[in-house]
Amino acid sequence: MTEQFRGRRALVTGASSGIGADIARQLAQRGADLVLVARRADRLDTLAAECRLFGVDVETAPADLADPQASSALAARFPETDILINNAGLGAFGRFTETEYDKIERMIAVNITSLTHLTRLFAPAMAARGWGRIMLVASTAGFQPVPLYAVYAATKAYVLSFGGALNVELAPSGVTTTVLCPGTTRTEFFEVAAQTKSPLIERNAMSSADVARIGLDALAKGRATVISGAVNNAMAFGTRFAPRSLTAQLAYRIMKP
Repeated sequence: MTEQFRGRRALVTGASSGIGADIARQLAQRGADLVLVARRADRLDTLAAECRLFGVDVETAPADLADPQASSALAARFPETDILINNAGLGAFGRFTETEYDKIERMIAVNITSLTHLTRLFAPAMAARGWGRIMLVASTAGFQPVPLYAVYAATKAYVLSFGGALNVELAPSGVTTTVLCPGTTRTEFFEVAAQTKSPLIERNAMSSADVARIGLDALAKGRATVISGAVNNAMAFGTRFAPRSLTAQLAYRIMKP
């Protein structure tokens, strides 16, 4: 099933840690050549050396995806990309009215603008070649409003909607789009977002390696959406039947300190 990745070039954003790093490792194990993108060049170099042990070609491309020029530069440098993993993302914990706007603006730039731009830059060439795989990493936060993560959850709702529509548009050309929706995952996310994890969040956290495997298996099958883990699937399913005002209140109780 995953032999389709062998010999293909995959560009992975947010590859310096967490889910992105594990997606890169597992793509290398499945025979894909890699382009690793993130801000921290030293971490990319370490990961690249690790991935090369699987006999694949690996290039690093340090970049800040909040920079409007970064996406165009990547597309110009790596036009023959077959697999696009839009994993880079930022979160900021706290009340909207107390969050610095610079953080909000950066979050939207990375989670929405860069993701959309990279997809627009690479998808036409994939379609012209008749084959391509696109993964957009969203979150279970995208299924309902999440107080204290108001902007982050809204950006992930965008990714869910965008990816679902794009999958239908591109499917006739041989390109599939898979939206991966992790729940709580043991990564640096909460530290970067400045949130202290509650016991409930800790108890339900998955490993980033497991999330990466679930996402890549779904990508190989051409699934439109995949939610990692049984608990996360149940929670996401439940939001379909509850009023959004109620799900927002429940999310607030889980997230508040």
